[in-house]
Amino acid sequence: MNTISFFNLSFSFLPLIFVWYFYYKWTKDKTDILFSTLRMIIQLIAIGYLLVFIFKTNDLKIGIFIVCFMIVVSSWITLRNTNDKSFAHYGQIVLAVAISGLINLSIIIGLVLDLESLYEPRYVVPIAGMIFANTMNALSLALERFEKERNRVNFEEARHIAFKACMIPQINSLLAVGLVALPGMMTGQILSGVDPLIAVRYQIMIMAMTLSSAGISAIVYFFLKKPLK
Repeated sequence: MNTISFFNLSFSFLPLIFVWYFYYKWTKDKTDILFSTLRMIIQLIAIGYLLVFIFKTNDLKIGIFIVCFMIVVSSWITLRNTNDKSFAHYGQIVLAVAISGLINLSIIIGLVLDLESLYEPRYVVPIAGMIFANTMNALSLALERFEKERNRVNFEEARHIAFKACMIPQINSLLAVGLVALPGMMTGQILSGVDPLIAVRYQIMIMAMTLSSAGISAIVYFFLKKPLK
């Protein structure tokens, strides 16, 4: 695989400058995209060095800490998109994210992948990251839509609308894969020299995993959420 120089990498930000200009012009917020982009760069460089260390050790305690950290942070980011920022509501989100993510992660590790041990960092950490990031995004959409709909309809109707809304990106991804887009994991494997037919199997696993993790997180959340009187 070709190594991307930092100079060449800088060209990927040219379209982002265009987006930032109109984001600032239309929303009057000139820091949101700049801050998030800078934070993304710092976080990815830092995690790159950290992964070198993580992949060299098979310490299960480190793996458990990483998964718990992902749950806490993804739940906190999800809470950011809601009006109710109470500790009780955060607890509901944590449970929804944790239950959904751990169910899917356990199935992938224990049943789908033929690993020599249950904890192999090179597999567990990236897959856990994909699961919890996807769960976070889906649940954020569900919560945001639910709060808006709850102002005009009853709990059940708002739940149904929100659930369908949060599943739209997941279902669209399944419909478009292979026809419109080659997803990131599959593309990365192909670029690194993996047989495309092997990469396809991994991608099928990921697509099924992302759809189910999104759906389960929303289902669990709405079961935990009591109807407002």
